[in-house]
Amino acid sequence: MEPTSEHPIDPAIRAEILEQLRAIEAEHRVQVLYACESGSRGWGFASPDSDYDVRFLYVHALPWYLRVAPGRDVIERPLTAVLDINGWELRKALGLLKKGNATLIEWLDSPVVYRADPVFLEALRTLAREVHQPERSFHHYVHMARRNHREFLTREQVRLKKYLYVLRPLLATLWIEQGRGPAPTRFATLVEALIGDPELHAAIDALLRIKRSARESEYGPPQPVIDAFITGELARLEAVPPPRSPPFDGAGLDRLLLETVLNRGLSATADSAGEANGELSGQDTSRGC
Repeated sequence: MEPTSEHPIDPAIRAEILEQLRAIEAEHRVQVLYACESGSRGWGFASPDSDYDVRFLYVHALPWYLRVAPGRDVIERPLTAVLDINGWELRKALGLLKKGNATLIEWLDSPVVYRADPVFLEALRTLAREVHQPERSFHHYVHMARRNHREFLTREQVRLKKYLYVLRPLLATLWIEQGRGPAPTRFATLVEALIGDPELHAAIDALLRIKRSARESEYGPPQPVIDAFITGELARLEAVPPPRSPPFDGAGLDRLLLETVLNRGLSATADSAGEANGELSGQDTSRGC
């Protein structure tokens, strides 16, 4: 179990999130297969006023997949000051995973899981490891680190949270460069594995303590030790070739889509026709809170 200070989830907000997921299932006649926290609360450096970034995967009833015209493959709830909830349809998600989408891989490794079909989740996590494309992930993270550094960390006063929005993708890049597999979602895992310099480690720890106790908009002076690490690594990575992605067979993704639509999609069809009552099958689970 992760410390609640690292991945804080208010019980009342959790209950509201679960209710929102049930409402989505009823309104859109879908089954939520997986729902997690994807933002700073999942990474482990939320501020007291951070919102909740809930992401989910869902499957439609079988007839939705048997139409000539494709349907909309995203469900989005209206943004509030506290909740940001949206999800991807399963076929969309698997297609993005086949292209090496690093964001989806992060969702699957989130330490905060609100809902999960355990059989589906284990199968999808296994496939994510099998089809991981380090070259694409490397480019994704290093470009993110460079862009955030250029936009946010070149001023006399900086928003302290932006250091973490550079450090996390930078460390994810280093993780992939070293051939460690898909980058973990938890920032603490990246730091413990990759930061051996005690002074730099202490500076990052101090920054985390400030971030977890300050407001999202908190400003502060530049952090020299962290700045030196960031600029040095970004410069070094300019000359580093990305790791090669091995070939993979995407048949497993097709198989998971077929099996899930036939099994869960048929359940959703029965529910929408009134042949089943109550909530759609699924298991509320929690990790790390």
